[in-house]
Amino acid sequence: MRKGIFVGSFDPFTVGHADIVARALPLFDKLVIGVGYNEHKQYMFTADERVARIARYYAQEPRIEVKSYNDLTIDFARREGAQYVVKGVRSVKDFEYEREQADINRRIGGLETVLLYADARYASVSSTLVRELIHFGRDAREWMI
Repeated sequence: MRKGIFVGSFDPFTVGHADIVARALPLFDKLVIGVGYNEHKQYMFTADERVARIARYYAQEPRIEVKSYNDLTIDFARREGAQYVVKGVRSVKDFEYEREQADINRRIGGLETVLLYADARYASVSSTLVRELIHFGRDAREWMI
């Protein structure tokens, strides 16, 4: 079975993230969305809230599971039996960061990375942007799942 993980903080999960999931799903028999939690970061939504919101969205898709984790991606992948990590890339900056992560993940964990480029409609959408809109009282529902 070909199993992948799609990981991030997803604070919040956006339409851009959902687009990456939709495009990655045909590549795998099972896709686990890993909601990362770092105790040193501040989040707008708790890990449980993020997991619940994403799980509700994909409730009718049996090939998708949603779980939280707070350790290395390679350790999460190993627990899940995943051979691949899926990452979305919006820009050159994202690409460079993900290339470095992919190299380390492959070297120390044998985990291959599949990069999917953001659809042009979502290239400017980020969780940071959505959080900022919410913080200033703007309606961000158009970009949130």
